[in-house]
Amino acid sequence: MKRSVLQVLLALAIGTQAAATGAFQGTETVSEQTGYLRVAQTEAGFQAWVKSFRNKALTNGISQRTFDRAFRGVTLNQRVMALDRKQAEFSRQIWDYLDTATSPKRVKNGKASLKKHKNKLRRIEKTYNVDAEVVVAIWGLESSYGTNMGDINIIEALATLAYEGRRRKFGEQQLLTALKIIQRGDIKPNRMMGSWAGAMGHTQFIPTSYQAYAQDFTGDGKRDVWDEKNPADALASTANYLKRFGWTRGQPWGVEVKLPKGFNYGNASLKIKATGSRWSELGVRTVKGGKVPNHGEAAIFLPAGADGPAFAVYKNFFVIKRYNNANSYAMAVGHLGDKIKGGGEFKREWPRGPGALKLDAKIKVQELLLKAGYDIGDPDGIIGPKTIDAISAFQIKHGISPNGKADKSLLALLKEKVRRGASTAGN
Repeated sequence: MKRSVLQVLLALAIGTQAAATGAFQGTETVSEQTGYLRVAQTEAGFQAWVKSFRNKALTNGISQRTFDRAFRGVTLNQRVMALDRKQAEFSRQIWDYLDTATSPKRVKNGKASLKKHKNKLRRIEKTYNVDAEVVVAIWGLESSYGTNMGDINIIEALATLAYEGRRRKFGEQQLLTALKIIQRGDIKPNRMMGSWAGAMGHTQFIPTSYQAYAQDFTGDGKRDVWDEKNPADALASTANYLKRFGWTRGQPWGVEVKLPKGFNYGNASLKIKATGSRWSELGVRTVKGGKVPNHGEAAIFLPAGADGPAFAVYKNFFVIKRYNNANSYAMAVGHLGDKIKGGGEFKREWPRGPGALKLDAKIKVQELLLKAGYDIGDPDGIIGPKTIDAISAFQIKHGISPNGKADKSLLALLKEKVRRGASTAGN
């Protein structure tokens, strides 16, 4: 494939910069898909890059002491590079994503977290005028209520991303900001842990978002979004973020609706908004038959097309999208928050297709696999690699072509084999 003029110029520009700074060592190639320069990254090349970046950091107000403390022991992180380059193995349907994001376990833990931190959450709610349940929902999705905040040193992760090249601008910008956070005294370098992409703390702020929105709710002079014992700063920071982008307390993210016969599906777009009264005039009703509530303008949203549930989504839906610009994420936060409040599932079924399983049936599959002697971990309804491998092994054992698929036919076979096994064991 021929390279475009832009790709050639980009390659030359990056190549010139690399040669000038001594930041890269190795064989250079240009990706035909992205046009960015790829090199065989080495530890020696990384350390040369760190030396060069040190000068840039100092000219941006970072002290020598801060830089040297932050980079003590930092090396090229191969795990970060592998995760950055990894492509998703499969795309998940919206119902599969919501099954996991709003699972019974996550709802149960969310209610427990709300109860445990009730006083501070209500104070946060009053201070920022943001519903406590939506803050808890974001906490649950981002770090499973603080149990999975990430185990990678943020300075090392961001330096690796900046050196690796694909996300150089992002990596350098976030790295400079992370150094400023350390210099301010909010966190020591060895405690600044997070994800491979630089997200930090209970609710996974990247450094620039932290710098703009993080709060010292405890009043100790530090914005400690990492504190395992007291998540107040992190939760207040999330509430502040939502407030700054226009959250309206007491109003829903959306409501499930029924569309009339002959509905113009061209109007089902997040770009087309009207008042609840106008949608009601057009025949749209709530699933209980009432008029569409007036909470400002709403858009009609069909996340699975005309065959699935329909929603009227309001301003708060779009505010959640400022946190993570994905429709599925906004739905998950809103739906999880509603469940934590005591709400239930959507009324209309998702178009899962023939043989597809709901969450409770997926959990049953995993429980039966455990009984059959297969290690799938904790039954949670997430059909991940361990469960897929176990299904394939089970299928091979019983003379079935292994597709690793959890469906109704597999569930029926598992029930039969496990029952027979139990019956044989009892004789």
